[in-house]
Amino acid sequence: MQPIKVLIVDDSILFRELLVQSLSKDPAIQVVGTAKDPFEARDAILAYHPDVMTLDVELPRMNGIEFLRKLMPQYPLRVVVISALNNKVFDAMDAGAVDFVAKPAVSGPGQMEEFIKNELLVKIKIASTAKIDSKKSLVMQQQSRLIGNKSNLVVAIGASTGGTEAIFSVAKGFGPDIPGIVVVQHMPPGFTEMYAQRLNTQTRLRVKEARTGDRVMPGQMLIAPGGDEHMRLVKVNGAYQVECIRGPKVNGHCPSVEVLFESVAKSAGRDAVGIILTGMGGDGAKGLLAMRKAGAKTIGQDESTCVVYGMPKVAYDMGAVQYQEKLSDIAGRTYALLNKM
Repeated sequence: MQPIKVLIVDDSILFRELLVQSLSKDPAIQVVGTAKDPFEARDAILAYHPDVMTLDVELPRMNGIEFLRKLMPQYPLRVVVISALNNKVFDAMDAGAVDFVAKPAVSGPGQMEEFIKNELLVKIKIASTAKIDSKKSLVMQQQSRLIGNKSNLVVAIGASTGGTEAIFSVAKGFGPDIPGIVVVQHMPPGFTEMYAQRLNTQTRLRVKEARTGDRVMPGQMLIAPGGDEHMRLVKVNGAYQVECIRGPKVNGHCPSVEVLFESVAKSAGRDAVGIILTGMGGDGAKGLLAMRKAGAKTIGQDESTCVVYGMPKVAYDMGAVQYQEKLSDIAGRTYALLNKM
């Protein structure tokens, strides 16, 4: 098997050298070049034809987002953004990046090795398998509406790689009439709050990072905070709310889609719709199956519109998915199911 050819783009010579040294230790990785700005990166791309490029957002001469917007239409490339805690990372995802990692505040070689091994290497390997033409599917969802009062229902969504844009696409098809939505998107701590704020301003929903005790209400989306807490749905005095509680990783993730979906199966049963979107691995598949067995309606994103057809495929193969839909049809299917409940 050929190693993954990686190009590193970062304006810090120290950070570039650290990445080269650390990534080169993995036999599955071949660092083919480095660049300090987009102009050097352009020349390196043409010379080395990398499989994956790591890209800092803040670069001299041209920022990473502008570079992506110029690059992707002409030379589609799998890109993993390495970013400080900054809302611009979502602009990079919108411009075509596959995924991102939080840039570490490195105080020693041990921390750098941990960052490379547990985060960046994983993202690069996942990105190397990702489809990079799937952005074409991120179109405006058809506008639908609910018939009658559905405030007793709940919608649960889980996603990973490619999910920030997929969730945004689905959310654009939802209006204020949609039942309360609970979401787990694998994301570093800090970024989930910024992501929630972004959706809050760019969709018709009220969106916030979840906190224990938050009510699940129509027209509102609660996004599980990144970090060391799992989010669960609970029913208190006849009303749904969430609890965010610290716990070990499940399926390699915290928060885990599995934990959320299993809690929805238990607390909401047949009064729920579960949606599993693009992502590597199988997190959430068993939970979605538990939801279906409890009477919930379930939807999986289809292969053609997934950045990574992992989580939806595992769920589909085990019989957890009732309806497999293109990304552009998921909101409409959700409304159709809710109107029959």
